[in-house]
Amino acid sequence: MSAEDGSVTLQFGDGEYSFRLAYGQFRELQDTVNRWRITAGMPPVGAVDLAQALQRGGAWPEDAREVIRLGLIGGGMKPDRALVLVKRHVENKPFYPSMLLAQAILMTALVGPPSDPVGKEPSVPEPETSTEETLSGSASSTVSVLQ
Repeated sequence: MSAEDGSVTLQFGDGEYSFRLAYGQFRELQDTVNRWRITAGMPPVGAVDLAQALQRGGAWPEDAREVIRLGLIGGGMKPDRALVLVKRHVENKPFYPSMLLAQAILMTALVGPPSDPVGKEPSVPEPETSTEETLSGSASSTVSVLQ
């Protein structure tokens, strides 16, 4: 289940948890995932670059780990508890499931819940009669005057 604030409840390890990346978590995420990149002489990445890397399988284990850890914190968990869960369910498990979880967390934070109608035409009911039709007698006469 997702919310309009970018939070999402997902299965993780031993239960369901709330994840959210708010502004503060995005800033920390950027600092954390880029620290080693800069040290290694690599270009830094932003949140969208990181999301694309997670989608194509090009993210590093540390990237997924940090998205999950910070998502738990943003979802309301205390940092020390989030670290314990990440050590237990990310660091000691195969990488791919963590990458998929991190992708879901980050994409929800970036674009909102999957059910959000972004990019879809809003459904607006058609009015029975418009003011222009009432005043002029027909919509076509209004259109011809404007053309």
